[in-house]
Amino acid sequence: MGGQYRITGDKYPRMRRPRRRGRLVVLTVASAAVLGMGGWGTLQLIDVFTGGGDSASANGTKAACAEPASRTAAPKALPEPATITVNVLNATTRGGLAKKTAEELKKRGFAIGKVGNATEEYDKKVKGIGVLLGPAAALDTSLPVLGAQLADAERRTDPARKGGEVDLIIGDGFKALTGKADADRTLTALAEPETTPASKKSC
Repeated sequence: MGGQYRITGDKYPRMRRPRRRGRLVVLTVASAAVLGMGGWGTLQLIDVFTGGGDSASANGTKAACAEPASRTAAPKALPEPATITVNVLNATTRGGLAKKTAEELKKRGFAIGKVGNATEEYDKKVKGIGVLLGPAAALDTSLPVLGAQLADAERRTDPARKGGEVDLIIGDGFKALTGKADADRTLTALAEPETTPASKKSC
């Protein structure tokens, strides 16, 4: 070549593109990430179909965690109305309430004892619908059965009282006994066993 610039010698500089190491690093990291995600997904699928690596039962399937069973309380042994003797006593100034109430209780199967006015301790001193009074042993036996016939009546026990009779003392707020259908439903609910959930079982 002529002119001002002239190349001499038999070696020429090699014109090579610079290596793009940054791109190689990025590609390597991306490939590793893809492989990692693929492996993680595979493990998840394996966990789904094998039960997460837990020990399997003899037939090759994971033993199911049993649901906690509910506990059923024993039914309450409540006495029948026919075995309960009720004294019907009127603590109000209205006449005839004791006799009328006693007749209705007799129709519902109760045995009737004394019918008349309340003793001085309660006469004209019961402002609510009534008081159910009995010995201490009647608190969870006779009184709940009688209480079904007069909802919201106050229940009292006298530890010194002897015998099994209970008193129904009619108060100023009394209008009538609880309807028979409602009373029967209450007695049924009292007699039915109560079901309570058992504690949760950890799997």
